[in-house]
Amino acid sequence: MSFSTTKRHQAKIGSHLKGEEDIYSLNKHALGPGELAESEWLEAGLENPDMTKIREYRLRRVREKLIEFDCAGILLYDPLNIRYATDSTNMSLWTSHNAARYALVMTEGPVIVFEFDAHEFLSNHNPLITEVRHAVTYLYFTAGDKNKARAKIWASEIVDIVKEYGKGNKRLALDHCAPEGIHELQSNGLELANGEEVMELARLIKSDDEMAAMRRSIFACERSIELMRNYFKPGITEQELWSRFQMEAVSRGAEWIETRLLASGPRANPWYQECSSRPILSGELMGFDTDLVGSYGYCADMSRTWLCGDVKPTDEQKQIYTMGYEQIQTNMELLKPGTTFKELTLNSKEYSKDQFRHYSLLFHGVGLCDEFPAIPFSWELNDNSFDGVLKPGMVMCVETYVGRFTGGPGVKLEEQVLITNNGYELLTNYPFESNLLM
Repeated sequence: MSFSTTKRHQAKIGSHLKGEEDIYSLNKHALGPGELAESEWLEAGLENPDMTKIREYRLRRVREKLIEFDCAGILLYDPLNIRYATDSTNMSLWTSHNAARYALVMTEGPVIVFEFDAHEFLSNHNPLITEVRHAVTYLYFTAGDKNKARAKIWASEIVDIVKEYGKGNKRLALDHCAPEGIHELQSNGLELANGEEVMELARLIKSDDEMAAMRRSIFACERSIELMRNYFKPGITEQELWSRFQMEAVSRGAEWIETRLLASGPRANPWYQECSSRPILSGELMGFDTDLVGSYGYCADMSRTWLCGDVKPTDEQKQIYTMGYEQIQTNMELLKPGTTFKELTLNSKEYSKDQFRHYSLLFHGVGLCDEFPAIPFSWELNDNSFDGVLKPGMVMCVETYVGRFTGGPGVKLEEQVLITNNGYELLTNYPFESNLLM
């Protein structure tokens, strides 16, 4: 079935603006990451990603999975899923906890973005988006005790589109939805499928152009880390140090940081304390995890641990750091196509769970953010553990945290790698600390 498209100004991402500026050419996607990042990428010889090919590839992946799961379309609320399918963004953090924006991708039919406040210009850079409509919100924040009545209006619009383009298929995938919405969709005859599963599997395999964007994102992240290091001196607070990284990353086109995981001294064991107002003292170890949604929206997820001040590390600091380093290097060598997820778990280097604190997992996928799969430790395997196989095009993060239960230093390290036809390609290149290795 054919469907009409809306004419839009089309501006190439990363291009320099020519002529009169308007609301369409000033879209952040049209402007690109900026001259600072572009100049550094050019000097480093990093390939410019073709965003048109990336969008076409990602939409095709979504539709292939919809066909595989026999769905007429998918309704998306998760900002990362909307970004993957449409490359359209609007206040991603705010809309992650306010259901005020959504997209409907039909398997054979239109791609419709339902925009908060109906701002069509936010999607104007992307000709793959067929139409922008005003979002109907029924969250309590905006609807109050009329939320059920608004949910009926919302559902009727979705159902009408599925009926028009679904060719009799009433099966709709859905990633996140409030119970009022689920009730109304089902009451109108739709069968709902797990859209989270559809999207995780669609996002699993990265294209060459996606990898070009991710390499740029990682390079900008590592440049920001190096500039943060200039401020890493005794007396600086964890928060101030982290703010230096965030400032440098955002100036290079980063979009947000998922966490504030930077901790030093006694706050680094156990792990998972976010940065505080505590000053970092000379002789203390400081670890951080970038968790950066960087340039082009691609995640740069890496961890390092540094020693503060011009001092020699203690034997205990060197021992714990070396354990973390050896764990991450050993486990990275397991990454090759054809390896099963359970084989990763069973063959990985682990330390005694009774003597040492450990990270929450051994490996995880990554793309626009942390993604499937999450690979557990051997003692966590049970009858409900899932399995799968590493494939070329998957991007994985290799994690480690080591700290004694009795206290003392804690070390956090992480690398990001691409699964290739023959093994893996290391994507993160920031050096480790030679003075902390035994």
